[in-house]
Amino acid sequence: MDQKLPDSTVQTSSNGAASPPHSRRPILWTVLVLLLAGFFLFLALRGVDWPAFWKSLYHGRYEFLLLTVPISTASYFLRSVRWSVFVRAEKRIPIHKIFWANMAGYLGNAVLPARAGEWVRSAFLGKESGLGTSFILATALAERIFDVIALVLIGSIALLLQTIVPGLLIGGLLVMTMGGIVGLTAFLAAPHFEKTILGFLERLQGNSRLVLVIRTQIMRFLSGIRSLHDMRRLTSFILLTAVIWLTDAFCTTIGVRIIHQTLTIGQALVLMSALGLSSAIPSAPGYIGPYQFAAVAVLVPFGFLQAEALAFILISQASNLLLVGFLGLIGVWYFRIFLKTSAQHSQL
Repeated sequence: MDQKLPDSTVQTSSNGAASPPHSRRPILWTVLVLLLAGFFLFLALRGVDWPAFWKSLYHGRYEFLLLTVPISTASYFLRSVRWSVFVRAEKRIPIHKIFWANMAGYLGNAVLPARAGEWVRSAFLGKESGLGTSFILATALAERIFDVIALVLIGSIALLLQTIVPGLLIGGLLVMTMGGIVGLTAFLAAPHFEKTILGFLERLQGNSRLVLVIRTQIMRFLSGIRSLHDMRRLTSFILLTAVIWLTDAFCTTIGVRIIHQTLTIGQALVLMSALGLSSAIPSAPGYIGPYQFAAVAVLVPFGFLQAEALAFILISQASNLLLVGFLGLIGVWYFRIFLKTSAQHSQL
């Protein structure tokens, strides 16, 4: 989040205590998020055939969830294995611990604002591993950035191969592709410019403690990226990313059968790309608003009714929330037990 230095002036509360003028920022941010969520939700729901929507839900073939839930669980496990490529460059940590931290983080992202789940998973794994929250957070952010870049490239390629291209995505196709290529190049090249980046930070004026925190975090971030300069790690990371998105696409092609529809793997990749990019828009917990808008914008040109697109995304979000909630709560419980045990041992 945007961190600015406090102004020289302060506001005084009714009891005489001074409060910084930016104390209202969380309220303003919340209002902005709710307005954006409401705007995108309005666009998604405008003109929907509600009887058709409820019919799609009522006549859904929910037995397909017996296939999608295990596949989604496998995808989450693969994401933990991919995250370990960054983390294990510093220290080998059992995969099951990374998995439970990851699921606790996904639960945090689902129910907390501002993607606070990234901090949750980093705090849990940082304390458990002894590597510290800030280092683990740097690896988590590096993984997320790479994932977004990969998603843009995969979605762009899948979109190019479609005979029917959603109108809203045509104009941004070239920008998405070029942005993904530039982003990937900058991502991998950043460690080579470490001295330049740190030299720029040293010339910054202002709170020296803040600059020190930023400098330390950037160094850890670059250290995480540098681990991918090892060809074996980079190959593993790229292959895992490809397998993850293909697994999710396959799961999506099964999931749409719940509402008696079909998608190809390529179309599913386009949908996931749109959903992934929409999650970057500030939104209410559960990505309410942008997700529904992205689903309608992509699926209607692929032959879905608006009501079917909304029914599918509702079922998808609900089933994923239940899965993430179940596994995430286990993860929270696991790390609470670990931290409690560690505290007891430290008192002995």
